[in-house]
Amino acid sequence: GRCTECSCSSGKEPDKDPSHTKKKENGDRLCVPKIFFGTRTHKQISQITRELRRTAYSYVPMTILSSRDYTCIHPVVSNSSNRNELCVELLEGKHGKSCSYYHNAHKLREHHLLQSAHGVYRAWDIEDLVSLGRQLRACAYFGARELMVEADIVFCPYNYLLDPQIRECMDIELKDQVVILDEAHNMEDCARESVSYEVTEGQLRAAREELDFMVNNNIRQKHHEPLRAVCCSLI
Repeated sequence: GRCTECSCSSGKEPDKDPSHTKKKENGDRLCVPKIFFGTRTHKQISQITRELRRTAYSYVPMTILSSRDYTCIHPVVSNSSNRNELCVELLEGKHGKSCSYYHNAHKLREHHLLQSAHGVYRAWDIEDLVSLGRQLRACAYFGARELMVEADIVFCPYNYLLDPQIRECMDIELKDQVVILDEAHNMEDCARESVSYEVTEGQLRAAREELDFMVNNNIRQKHHEPLRAVCCSLI
């Protein structure tokens, strides 16, 4: 999980319990669910946050989960076509380098900086998060994930909610939470894409060659022969 507290300058905002729970009259703790709002595209998230800004709930702690394509500000990684792998390499320090922006991600936990960035309390968009990240030299991608801990509303594309691997990677736990899917008739296509994989003929031929080598050299032959048969049948 990667946290924030939001305080309203007008003093009208209800006190936030850091553990994201409220006390019941009998002293027990009542868990307050988050609202996960899924959309088909990132552009639709912008439209929804703009509408949220016009409501009385504009001050509510929120975050937006999106890909590195939209949030990475590292001068090298952000200009690469392979942002995910380069980011992971930096975080693992494979080449003796690290990402200073990642280590500053905690600076974005001060949620009020986002909401009062323009002098008024309002819901923010990905562009606002990235802009503040540039000012603070802080990673907007991981900063948004940290903001999720105390967020009441989490905006994200459909696949962040539908794909179990992405849910695990992003530390998204949907049990006992509220899930809203905007334009839900698009969900079938998104679900289909989440469990689909595209492979080229060239990749299949390369895989077959490698599997040929494994089988011919008696390397785990019983495991590689069925895989080679699959490649051959697809080709």
